[in-house]
Amino acid sequence: MYVDPPAPRPKGRNEEPPHSTPGALETPQRAWEFNPDYERLVVAWKTVMLQLDTLRTVLDKAYGLAKSPQTWDAPVGERYVEDIREWRTRLALYRHSVLTAISDEAADTPRWVQATANAPHAFPG
Repeated sequence: MYVDPPAPRPKGRNEEPPHSTPGALETPQRAWEFNPDYERLVVAWKTVMLQLDTLRTVLDKAYGLAKSPQTWDAPVGERYVEDIREWRTRLALYRHSVLTAISDEAADTPRWVQATANAPHAFPG
């Protein structure tokens, strides 16, 4: 069984953008916004988790029913139990790879980016 990688953190209710001290060429302080690409990763994680949990629940239920002696009264039943067990293993591998991909991408994506709207410009036009 795999342990899920760290999930991308949604923006906190009171979370503030990074503070930078203005330098010589940066008189106004930079305007920041929560990175929309990072937000998409948060949404993707939540969406994928719901779907994966639904699939796991359905497979676990089918596996429990298949193992029940009331369901199968023939040796062929063990073949179906093995098939479902393999599907559960594949789903666990798939879950791990998809969540790892999202987690790795979130680790490489900045949470805050400089905003282009309302940013001061030297030459308006």
